[in-house]
Amino acid sequence: MTQSLAITAIGADRPGIVNELTEILLNAKLNIQDSRMSILGGEFAIILLVKGDAASIGDITSNKDKLEQSLNLSLLIKPTSDTNARDAHIRYHIEVEGMDNPGIVHTLTRYLSQQQINIVNMQTDSSHAAHTGSPMFNVYMLVDIPADKNIEQIKEEFSRQCDALNMDVDFTAEINH
Repeated sequence: MTQSLAITAIGADRPGIVNELTEILLNAKLNIQDSRMSILGGEFAIILLVKGDAASIGDITSNKDKLEQSLNLSLLIKPTSDTNARDAHIRYHIEVEGMDNPGIVHTLTRYLSQQQINIVNMQTDSSHAAHTGSPMFNVYMLVDIPADKNIEQIKEEFSRQCDALNMDVDFTAEINH
């Protein structure tokens, strides 16, 4: 029977980290189902969903301390299961961009939480405007909006939140979900 593990790893960035980690997972006969990785400041961070048989899962779990030392990464390993079928929802991509200021992520996620909208994936980044050098901020989200919600009302209210932050927003329904 196949089991799943969520693995989070973080440590000082260096070339070859992904190769070393994925080789260990391959040798343990674990298959990567999903992953996210990034360099944040000088730190490398990765989140993985892996699947394998009980023996493979047990081997990785019981050797966590050795793996941390050999990889020079802090690891969090947690058994998990496949996501359950959720209530009917419509998946949307939301992109928000504008001048950077404190509280953007909190304001946007608070609204979504109040509406019972689940954030499936979120990425943020900051940059500087090409001509002025002004600090800019971007938020990319994938969300599941319950099918019983009024999508137009959600878009309108979320747009008002963005307007108050002086941010532009684009909602796009995911076609192949």
